[in-house]
Amino acid sequence: MININKFSMGATAAIITSLALIAGLAHGESDKSVIIAGLLIIAIADNITDSLSIHIYKESEGASKKEIYISTFGNFTIRLILALTFVLIIFLLPSYTALIVSIIWGAILLAVLSYYVTKSDNKNLIREIVWHLLIAFFVIGGSKLLGDLISSKVI
Repeated sequence: MININKFSMGATAAIITSLALIAGLAHGESDKSVIIAGLLIIAIADNITDSLSIHIYKESEGASKKEIYISTFGNFTIRLILALTFVLIIFLLPSYTALIVSIIWGAILLAVLSYYVTKSDNKNLIREIVWHLLIAFFVIGGSKLLGDLISSKVI
């Protein structure tokens, strides 16, 4: 059985970062290719950076080589897969629909991830899921606001 806790950081980063990028770039002037390029850059460059950070962190903890490589490659793989699901949504759907479907998809993914992580800690499931979703929506809303301000030449 896969231990979701080992990949929760990478999955959370992939979901929220992808949604923030989509929301921040989703305005009338954005071309879908710009959003897809941004998602692919995150899926590769940011992913490699985070995976290396996890690798170094695990080494600093004195983790076994097996644990280090499982964490490193698990993080990279889950982030890549999740980011590619958002690329697929943006590619296949009209812009506004893609934004809505991406937010719904991301919320479902984050809620499921939160459920499995919280379930193992015996915490209040509903409160933790809602808290995680609120933080995600705060980041997404802030990114949307920033994107709108930049596109209107205010910033």
